[in-house]
Amino acid sequence: MELASYSDYAVRLVNTEEPTRGTDTLTSLDAARELFGPASTMGRRLTDGDVTRLRGVRARLRAVFEAAAEGEEVRAVDLLNALLMEFPVSPQISGHQVRDEAGRPDWHLHIADHAANSAAGYTATACMGLAVHLTELGVDRLGICQAPPCRNAYLDTSTNRSRRYCSDRCATRANVAAYRARKRRESGSPSSPAERTGRTAEAAHESRAVAER
Repeated sequence: MELASYSDYAVRLVNTEEPTRGTDTLTSLDAARELFGPASTMGRRLTDGDVTRLRGVRARLRAVFEAAAEGEEVRAVDLLNALLMEFPVSPQISGHQVRDEAGRPDWHLHIADHAANSAAGYTATACMGLAVHLTELGVDRLGICQAPPCRNAYLDTSTNRSRRYCSDRCATRANVAAYRARKRRESGSPSSPAERTGRTAEAAHESRAVAER
């Protein structure tokens, strides 16, 4: 497994919470185990304390994605570096996959599990993967979904760096909203209830002013 692929650990953790919707799925050991996957040794060692620790790390990882999405590259790197220093990794060469018919192993780097607890192990893995992704592809590849009210994190792997949404569902929803807004503008209709209310009040005020003259 390439180290950059571990960056998905960071995305999965960040997206267990949707701040604008007030939802949080990281509230139990079972929910935390889903982050690690069924075959993870770290996942089997999870405790209630790990759930609390992961929630704390989640907020810090979200801050990295938000800084990157806002174009604050130095701040994003500084935030990630702080996490890397706090949760160092232990790289290890692994050859558990066979490379060819001769049975020679496919040597590649893994992150060894020597962390003090499962949350620390998960965090170290997520941060290392994110760091490799960031340095190889660029800070601007870390994004926050632009389809309100969604604020999910995502990793842009498009060839032209054009991704703006976390999923096809959010992209479709944003495109439909933009299409409807464009049609309202073309027809001269207000774009929102608030705007319609504001225009009605303004018209009523002008009518009263005319009547008083």
